[in-house]
Amino acid sequence: MTQEPALPESSVLLGDARRGKLAGNVLAFGRMLRRAGVPVDAARIALALQALQWVGVTCKADAGAALEAVLVSREQDRAVFGELFDAFFRDPEIAHKLLAQMLPSAAGQATPHQRPRVREALAPHRTLLQPKSAAPDESIELDAAMTASALQRLKNADFNQLSASEYRLVEHLVRDIRLPVPEVPARRVRAGSRGARMHWPRTLQSAARTGGEIMALHRLQRRRQPLPLLVLVDVSGSMERYTRLLLAFVHAATRERQHQRVRRDVFAFGTGLTDLTPAFRLGDTDAMLLAANSAIGDYGGGTRLGPALAELRQRHARRLVGRRTLVLLVSDGLDTGEPAELARELQWLKRHSRRMLWLNPLLRFDGYTPSARGAAELFKAADAMLAVHNVQRLHELAGGIAALMKR
Repeated sequence: MTQEPALPESSVLLGDARRGKLAGNVLAFGRMLRRAGVPVDAARIALALQALQWVGVTCKADAGAALEAVLVSREQDRAVFGELFDAFFRDPEIAHKLLAQMLPSAAGQATPHQRPRVREALAPHRTLLQPKSAAPDESIELDAAMTASALQRLKNADFNQLSASEYRLVEHLVRDIRLPVPEVPARRVRAGSRGARMHWPRTLQSAARTGGEIMALHRLQRRRQPLPLLVLVDVSGSMERYTRLLLAFVHAATRERQHQRVRRDVFAFGTGLTDLTPAFRLGDTDAMLLAANSAIGDYGGGTRLGPALAELRQRHARRLVGRRTLVLLVSDGLDTGEPAELARELQWLKRHSRRMLWLNPLLRFDGYTPSARGAAELFKAADAMLAVHNVQRLHELAGGIAALMKR
């Protein structure tokens, strides 16, 4: 009787097809990715099984690369996939050691650093690994409607500390926040009760109805229109948890309301400059985020604001309408370029805009000072620095902008 050859270690971890574990493990891994916010459907899971059949499971690195190629379509999800893959397809002995650190007897010990999305997605998987002798956790049923205290906590929670489910909830909360763009007198006029110029056609028309007697003097007053908006959003790695939420906020908060259209031009900058204005013309916020994700090619890289502003000056200078444009620059100021080039381009941008406001998520830290070289140049050039690290700060943003425009 021939003995079955021993399976490689990677085959044991991934689940070999001869033991009937491969399909189940890949299906469970796909569900875990979906809990972590990675868009995975049945078609992608089927492609993952086909990819593993082609690549094989003898090498864990090759299998992970094959799964990442078919399951991940967004740059910001690569780090989450890597952590989940290492945690899910790990050596069973290491998994038991990690589980021992999670038990109450090991409270206070250091646990491996993982993103909140990864910890929440792994929670059901770790529960299945618990020994039968362990006492089950107390079941708590929550109503679908959030309590006032929970909602208040989410409004004041930093975007960088949210779990996957909290992140999705906050993403929908920020879409309901309004951002009234300040209005200024336009060049065009309309009929009104006040104004320095007379509206002679309407005045004469009303006089014709009264036998030629002028009973009222109609006037022309200038229309009011919202300021043009230029939004520059940092898409570097340190801004990963803020970029998507702030893009959704700007898209929903500045959309057309009451037949009043706000001119908005949106650019993403990292190591280069990406025009997101075509994506912002889409009415649905989710569709806009998908289009923006496809357009951005340097997501999660470094920050070089100086060259990005130079490209804005050379190729898109006409987006700045005279000196009337309100510039919102969303960044943490951790720039890796030359400070002299950044200072020169910031001065050009300030000369051609009405106000330049720096929206800085790092203001969540008490006593924050812009000591980095790029942050120091931003602080000197900006008219004001405002916080945008939680929902409450986004609610206060409109009031802060209105107060600054009155100066």
